[in-house]
Amino acid sequence: MENPFSHASAAIAAIFLLAGVVKGVSGMGLPTVAMGLLGLWMPPPAAAALLVLPSLLTNVAQCLGPDGPALWRRLWPLWLTMVLATLASPLPDLGSAGAAARLTLGAVLVVYGGWGLMRPSLPQPGRHERWLAPVAGLGTGLLTAATGVFVVPVVPFLQALRLPREPLVQALGITFTLTTLSLAARLWWSGQWSGDAAADWWVQALALLSALLGMGAGARLRRHLAGPRFSAVLFGMFVVLGALMLARGG
Repeated sequence: MENPFSHASAAIAAIFLLAGVVKGVSGMGLPTVAMGLLGLWMPPPAAAALLVLPSLLTNVAQCLGPDGPALWRRLWPLWLTMVLATLASPLPDLGSAGAAARLTLGAVLVVYGGWGLMRPSLPQPGRHERWLAPVAGLGTGLLTAATGVFVVPVVPFLQALRLPREPLVQALGITFTLTTLSLAARLWWSGQWSGDAAADWWVQALALLSALLGMGAGARLRRHLAGPRFSAVLFGMFVVLGALMLARGG
């Protein structure tokens, strides 16, 4: 069992507390923050396995709402392709890619952080949504399997749909829940659900509790933080984390 007072446990608690604050303020970002920080010192498969439970339980509530049936009718091609691509990706994944997994994760964080800092206004897909949705799902699934981060390109795609706030939050919740479950299934089937931090019930409970505490604090902070300033800090942090991973060469 992991020593509750070890430096590793303290670092995990701090990381998930911060990730929970980000989730509480913005409604997203917990897996991205957690994978980015854990990936600086922990093997990617262990980091991905560790974030499954906190990510899943903090996203389930977002799946609920009156817009669910309409969202499923509209977005099922996106979600189906995303799940299948995560489960059956032929590309090197978290466990088999070695240093390449960290390099890929670093590149994804830099690209996503840079995109968020530029805040581009993407055009609505319009009549192209029918074929763009599976393409976005395919890209998200492949990157999820390779990096454990599932924000690109699905989040920009959903934002481009110009959904009202509540349906968008619900769509993000369903998306993140499906990707979390798909990643967990892939890790389990491939025998990569390993690593002391991922296997120890104490560390799992610590990560979940820290994330929930952070979410509560983030929800309270949301009323006092300027949205654009917080977004700039958050996306800037992603760029820095990604750049550190790239500089270390995986």
